Amino acid sequence: MVVHSDSVAAQRLARLRLRAAHLVARHRPLIGRVAFLLVVLLAAATITNLLDEIVWSDLMDALGAMPLWRPIAAVTLTAVSFVALSAYDFMALRFVGHRIAARSVVLTSFCAYAVGNAAGFGPLTGGAIRFRFYGPHGVPPEDAARIVGYVTAAFGIGLAALTSLGLLIDARHLSETIGVPSLVLRLVGIVILVLVVALLAQSLQPHRGLKLRGTVVRLPPARDILIQLVATLVDVAAAAGTLWVLLPPDTVPLPAFIAIYAVAVGVGIASHVPGGLGVFETVVLAALAGAAPLESVLGALVLYRIVYYVLPLLVAVVLVAVAELRRFARDPSAALVAEAGAALAPLVLGTLMLVVATMLIFSGVTPSDDAGEALLARFVPLDLVEAAHFVSSILGVFLLLVARGLVHRLDGAWWAGVVTLAVAFVFAFLKGFAYIEATLIAVLLVALLASRREFRRPASLLHQRLTPAWWLAVATLVIAAVTILIFAYKDVEYTHRLWWQFEFGADAPRSLRALLGIALAVAAGAGWLLLRSPKIPVPPPGAEEIARAVAIVAEQPVADANLVRMGDKSLMFSEDGRAFIMYGRRGQSWIALFDPIGPRDAWHDLVWRFVETAREAGGRAVFYQVGPQSLSLYADAGLSAFKLGEMAHIPLEGFDLKGSKRSSFRHAVNRAERDGVRFAILSPAEAEAAMAELRAVSDAWLAHHAVREKSFSLGHFDPAYLATQPVAVLSVEGRIVAFANIATGGDKAQVTVDLMRFSPDAPNGAMETLFVHVLMHYKAEGYREFVLGMAPLAGLSESPVAPLWHRVGRAAFEHGRAFYNFHGLRAFKNKFQPVWEPRYMAVSGGINPVLALRDVTAHISRGMHGLVSK
Repeated sequence: MVVHSDSVAAQRLARLRLRAAHLVARHRPLIGRVAFLLVVLLAAATITNLLDEIVWSDLMDALGAMPLWRPIAAVTLTAVSFVALSAYDFMALRFVGHRIAARSVVLTSFCAYAVGNAAGFGPLTGGAIRFRFYGPHGVPPEDAARIVGYVTAAFGIGLAALTSLGLLIDARHLSETIGVPSLVLRLVGIVILVLVVALLAQSLQPHRGLKLRGTVVRLPPARDILIQLVATLVDVAAAAGTLWVLLPPDTVPLPAFIAIYAVAVGVGIASHVPGGLGVFETVVLAALAGAAPLESVLGALVLYRIVYYVLPLLVAVVLVAVAELRRFARDPSAALVAEAGAALAPLVLGTLMLVVATMLIFSGVTPSDDAGEALLARFVPLDLVEAAHFVSSILGVFLLLVARGLVHRLDGAWWAGVVTLAVAFVFAFLKGFAYIEATLIAVLLVALLASRREFRRPASLLHQRLTPAWWLAVATLVIAAVTILIFAYKDVEYTHRLWWQFEFGADAPRSLRALLGIALAVAAGAGWLLLRSPKIPVPPPGAEEIARAVAIVAEQPVADANLVRMGDKSLMFSEDGRAFIMYGRRGQSWIALFDPIGPRDAWHDLVWRFVETAREAGGRAVFYQVGPQSLSLYADAGLSAFKLGEMAHIPLEGFDLKGSKRSSFRHAVNRAERDGVRFAILSPAEAEAAMAELRAVSDAWLAHHAVREKSFSLGHFDPAYLATQPVAVLSVEGRIVAFANIATGGDKAQVTVDLMRFSPDAPNGAMETLFVHVLMHYKAEGYREFVLGMAPLAGLSESPVAPLWHRVGRAAFEHGRAFYNFHGLRAFKNKFQPVWEPRYMAVSGGINPVLALRDVTAHISRGMHGLVSK
């Protein structure tokens, strides 16, 4: 046999490619983080190089010489931009078929963009705000995701169209600015414009849709797309105008600058650096080099960041504080605004805390105002000034941690924030009469005091584990601080004596010591948070705990909560003992079964404690089979929801055997009676006496179907478990041939069956017969609802624009019969004409839901062997 060398080489190359692909897939998160830091470092190096000939005093002089009308015009244009942005939310809500009060939509949109601009990762941070507010208004998570996708795509399409117009209208000036031939720029503009026009033409088709990589994306009507384009035109033109009016006159015509601005925004978004910090500035500085003095361009960029990023965030904080104070409580429409403010307060205030922390860090490495410093020299001791400057920088690092705690509603973060801000407010005056800094701190402090009720999580601030994304944001700020320090003191020759120079005019030594304090604080925080040993005990429940849980179950409506009687799930009780979570652990997943059991007002803190306990142990929290009414609670805890399927509920009041649709049930019951099948409900004591017969039926069923016992979300045959509840049986000539244990909720709200087993020789239709008898029996007992169980993967969206999770789940539902008959299970339950309600899995940490579901399924199947076999 002869093997061609080309074939061998091709095989080796294929293996190398496969290994490389696996290596990249395994280390993709690390590669992404390294790339992120490289982008930040490159931007810092580029800015330092561009500003090589500029000194700090030139920048301050340029800012001081700017006419007052320019910042006022910039504020006005910023307001116009944010008003135009709200159009995206209105159009997106209409596209997905939801209507919400206009005032609430405007508030949500404004806060989403204010937070998204300041914190970066706009689709993620702004999307979190939209989900947290729109969710309680009846918008399910899949529609909330479509809203986020809609506004992101609408902005991207509008930005591209506006860039093309800028290229076509003023290619000559833009060519002179960036050094690209005007013909090339016009050709690029024509191509982009043709694509936008083609998109509009496609939206006019009867079955409007756009095929992307085999997936058909449904397009809005052409009228809506035109409205979006107009909104984007106004938004981007106003946003670009905000920076343009701050530049020196005649720097570049507005149409050409809009194209530059669009490119800078796009590059900033693509870099994934929070707020495009440094990346956006690099593009603008490079594009305008030679068109205007660089110190004037840099001054305009600094003011632009304040006007377009910080000022809207301050307004959002004020709006949230006003909503929290309920100043408009008498106005019913304003009550919706107050509700929105309560939902948005943690994320908005956490973002402003991040901005304040950044301000304290940056102010520590920049020179103080000469006039303020001269005044301090007359009234304040030098030691106190030095201490205030050094400690303020360290407080800035601490507030980065506090900011994340505020987002998670920790009461410890609230107290730490209030105390730290009060100290920082005093130090703002002691280190140089920084009144702007003090004003920003005061606004945040007042807003925190007004929003006290939203921070009720009794958790330790120092025990939260910071995510890699948070550490990358901290690294970005530290790199930016180093870059600013190098720029501010480039004219100061470094010597070791600078570290020990203490005097009022010695700004450079003071900033060096502040930077050292920042670095030490970050290093100490990283060491504490990353090296401390996690707490990971997951104790099994004792008899006393199970008894407490059963007592809670008896007082609440959910019948499935009786699974706690199995004793195979750990328990976490609320602080007041009125509610509990039953959970298990598999791999890195801490899996809570169902929503918390108990009064709803006890759920909030219990969910947060469970999420934090899982995070503390280095794991991820998973809530399995939760209802739609509680999704906003899980979103607040930082979890993402994915639809699992639908739960079938049968209202018993209207259930009977009349009509053609129930004829199969009548025939099954009548045939069973003719065959001598008898139905009975055994009490727990009677079930215990008949346990040997029940075990024989169970063993025969397991052997006949060649399956293993499951657990966790299902009961398995355990005499102690079966003897705690009634058992429905079918018998023939006194011999039990089928049984199902019964679980009931409090106040006769629900009833369900858990463990169902049949002998191989049971009469045909025994399953339907047993179900019908149980339904009729408990209807007569006065129970209101029978829970028929979940149909996995049922009800997932068939829309071509549905999330990937829906499309994968839908494919498994339609074509996965070789592994599990999803379709048949749904069809059987549909015979009873139930009411279907969606069920979700909520997962923390942004983890792929497939990995979490793998752990859940393995846990239910009692290990990976049970996962891959029956």
